[in-house]
Amino acid sequence: MQEPTDTERPPLTSAAALTTALGAAALLSACGGGGAEPASPGPTPAPTPAPAPVPVPVPSPPPPATDAEAARFLAQAGFAATGAEIARVKATGYAAWLDDQFAAPRTLSHYDWMVAKGYATVDHRNDFAGVDNTLWRKFISSPDVLRQRVVLALSEIFVVSMNGLPISWRGLAVASYVDMLEARAFGSFRALIEGVTLSVGMGSYLNLRGNLKEDAASGRLPDENYARELMQLFTIGLYELNLDGSPRLVAGKPIETYSQAQISELARVFTGWDADGASPTDPAFVQWPMTHKPARFSSGAKRVLQVDIPATADGPTAMKIALDTLAGHANVGPFIGRQLIQRLVCSNPSPAYVQRVAQAFNNNGQGQRGDMKAVIKAILLDSEARTVGSGLDSGKLREPVLRFIQWARSFGLKSPTELWNIGDLSNSATRLGQSPLRSPTAFNFFRPGYLPPNSTLGSQAVTAPEFQLCNESTVAAYLNFMQSVLPAGLGELKPDYSAELPLATDAPALVNRHALLLAADGLSTVTRQSISNAVGSIKADTETGRLNRVLASILLVMASPEYLVQK
Repeated sequence: MQEPTDTERPPLTSAAALTTALGAAALLSACGGGGAEPASPGPTPAPTPAPAPVPVPVPSPPPPATDAEAARFLAQAGFAATGAEIARVKATGYAAWLDDQFAAPRTLSHYDWMVAKGYATVDHRNDFAGVDNTLWRKFISSPDVLRQRVVLALSEIFVVSMNGLPISWRGLAVASYVDMLEARAFGSFRALIEGVTLSVGMGSYLNLRGNLKEDAASGRLPDENYARELMQLFTIGLYELNLDGSPRLVAGKPIETYSQAQISELARVFTGWDADGASPTDPAFVQWPMTHKPARFSSGAKRVLQVDIPATADGPTAMKIALDTLAGHANVGPFIGRQLIQRLVCSNPSPAYVQRVAQAFNNNGQGQRGDMKAVIKAILLDSEARTVGSGLDSGKLREPVLRFIQWARSFGLKSPTELWNIGDLSNSATRLGQSPLRSPTAFNFFRPGYLPPNSTLGSQAVTAPEFQLCNESTVAAYLNFMQSVLPAGLGELKPDYSAELPLATDAPALVNRHALLLAADGLSTVTRQSISNAVGSIKADTETGRLNRVLASILLVMASPEYLVQK
């Protein structure tokens, strides 16, 4: 899709001009730059065994008393708050809403949609045509909003990116990977990590697919990429953790979870895997788990952390022992739990919050470890999630992609052709600077431990991952992009403002509505008054004037700092 030219953009209203000046200044005051990737760990002592699981029932908070409380919950558990969903959450309560979402059926898979739309032909064997379309389709329109929100979060933890996947049938491989995340998002962590490991998409992205055993004659060694990232990014992290996510210390220093030698040992476990029935003419194989080729498997005894794998174990058995060992490690609950809290609720969760979620991971109350439903409930029903914080470390900067999806869902963005031609929004100069499944590296768009440099957050060790995307270019691009899409959508995709127009003659009422739906009533009185004054300065005696008021209200709310930082 072509970027609209200056002549194609609607003229700036006075409110939009005010946004560019005020919104950019507010955002830039808190922005920082990038940082280096973490180093590989060195030698380490034996890992700490997992403690005995302790059942921790998750108390159900009372139903929301206000529309704002319901809207805030919906922004964490989904993408947007509509009047109907606010009423439903208030009537049923948080826990019942979650249970309904857990039971919601999956909609048409990404793979099947791409096949139906003609993207499974050899003409598209070496491109990503259709992938952005189907990702936006579900994130914007699928009714199973909790699943979609969790899938987006998982895709930013277990990263497969279109920026590093030069394989045949690459688009359908990405679609199938996201389908796998959907299928396992509400199951067990152990099943999820196995699905991640054996997917063709991940296998290709981190070099597990086609990984060969060592060869003394040539000096070849098994590829270590997946073994390293499986431990560092997907399961246990770099350092041993207490249940609350704080590092375990010996003589004041953190304890590394694994050594280079242990990476090499694990790499031997992950040899011999390849796509099942790869074909140059039929992409169906990208949907299936990879299969094992015994002749390519590294023979002999192996060791995963402190667990022995006997020489008699074949490839699938060795992999099972390795995944069981890693999924059972004491670090997984706090390591993965904290990242899910960051993606759904807040960037710098308290140790007590992390510990409660880790306890739910260790035991769902019925003796089951790694129950993702229990983890998600523990995150979203926790007292810290359901209470609006006021401290420097409360809330999170909304990811650009979440802002866009919220606008699209809030104002009924539809695709009449059902092609969802939104495209790649990752250009940081002209678009959002972020687009699903298009992170620059396996470390996601931002690191979970990121501290914005030269800032109050950084100086006080408040992690704020999303600020790694925030700079002068992305601030201006976000405002300009939203200004361009609000009036008429993108190409054939159009928003629906019919519910907003009746309020256009009452600027304060219009702003209050958008403050509720978009910011869960989180805007200060001063900000509301400033926006209302700007909106009210636009004449509302014509249809165009009333629409301009609606657009200005939405844009100014979405540019305000109280909106951008989701409490």
